[in-house]
Amino acid sequence: MRDFRRVADTVAAEIAAGRLRPGDRLPTQRAFARRHGIADSTAGRVYGELTRRGLVVGEVGRGTFVRAAPPAAGPALAEPAPARVDLELNYPVVEGQTELLAAGLARLARPDVLTAALRPAAAAGTPAARAAVAALLAVPGWAPDPETIRFAGNGRQVIAAALAALVPAGGRLGVEALTYPVLKAVAGRLGIGLVPLACDAEGLRPDALLAAHRAAPLAAVYLQPTLHNPLGVTMPSARRAELAAALRESGLAAVEDAVWSFLRQDAPPPLAAYAPERVVLADSLSKRLAPGLTLGFAVAPPRLADRLTAALRSGAWTTSGYALEAATGWLTDGTAATVAAAKRADAAERQRIAAEVLSGFALRADPRAYFCWWRLPGRWRADTFVAAAARHGIAVTPAASFVVGPHRTTDAVRVGLASPPPDVLRRALTTLAALAAGAPEDASPDAL
Repeated sequence: MRDFRRVADTVAAEIAAGRLRPGDRLPTQRAFARRHGIADSTAGRVYGELTRRGLVVGEVGRGTFVRAAPPAAGPALAEPAPARVDLELNYPVVEGQTELLAAGLARLARPDVLTAALRPAAAAGTPAARAAVAALLAVPGWAPDPETIRFAGNGRQVIAAALAALVPAGGRLGVEALTYPVLKAVAGRLGIGLVPLACDAEGLRPDALLAAHRAAPLAAVYLQPTLHNPLGVTMPSARRAELAAALRESGLAAVEDAVWSFLRQDAPPPLAAYAPERVVLADSLSKRLAPGLTLGFAVAPPRLADRLTAALRSGAWTTSGYALEAATGWLTDGTAATVAAAKRADAAERQRIAAEVLSGFALRADPRAYFCWWRLPGRWRADTFVAAAARHGIAVTPAASFVVGPHRTTDAVRVGLASPPPDVLRRALTTLAALAAGAPEDASPDAL
């Protein structure tokens, strides 16, 4: 009788070589036994061994499938890079999320549905998709018109298209003095100059916007009114109304980044509700659901909708039909709402861990956000701390990534809380706390 482990080794080699790919279905145990000249009971032991090694997964009533490889550890801010603990990128995943999303994808396996999903998607999406997104974004006192919604592959592409539609090459874009790093890169690619605008504890100051526009005309402004990244500030209703008035006075349009807003259900309505004729709202499903199969969407004022559509097309930023259909299903069957609720609870728990472990340090965070802003002790420079953390296998983001213009970089880091499991997060934060409590010259891994 052949040793079942050797047979399992043969199958494992086929998986490693790529001849059996993630998602491939293995034959039934009886068919496998006949193919390999072994007993049915031995085939069962082979499948058990492959499951134990984490190479396959059995699904009741469906069969046994090759399992996807575990994700590589620790991507860096812009591109994947080796880091044992990633506190840089923020892509939250909660328990049970994959199973919920997989159930929603089963509908797309029907040939008639798949045929429709594999057709090219327009920037305006489908009536069902527009209605689903309009319902997702609606809050008391404001509901977007589904006909004003446009789609892209992800939130970054929505922002890029909005900037391309609103700001000519060589034009000036007003932004918060600390802003989303990807926005800086997108603006650079489009030849857009960034103008830092002063903020206070309530967010972007309307007087700073008007003063900058008077000094040298701006083409538009980009801002994050809810859960500003990296500071976690949420602009109150009165400030949003003042800012809407400033947009009307100046004649400017705004791009409102609402990607993290799902974490704060108690936030005021979006800025788009206060100045719907002047604000392009950008959002996506990458944080709500998952980054691998996502969807970006925008609510555009009617007067700007055609320009945004043209920018999406010319930039090749329109979404795929498959992603549009999948997302529409998740939005309408309750999956998106269930996952978002779980992530709100998860973010709150991670903030509790951060507040406990980093107690005594100058930490700035909203208790519902997946990140915090850490002003380092005076003996530390941000770049030195980031390098020291990396030597301990932990990636964090320096303040310089968020700073706009030639201003002095704050000695602070943004700590992303979403990516590692909670126990790993606690250990990593404990290491960083010990690091920050010491001196830079004592920061070797052996010293902690």
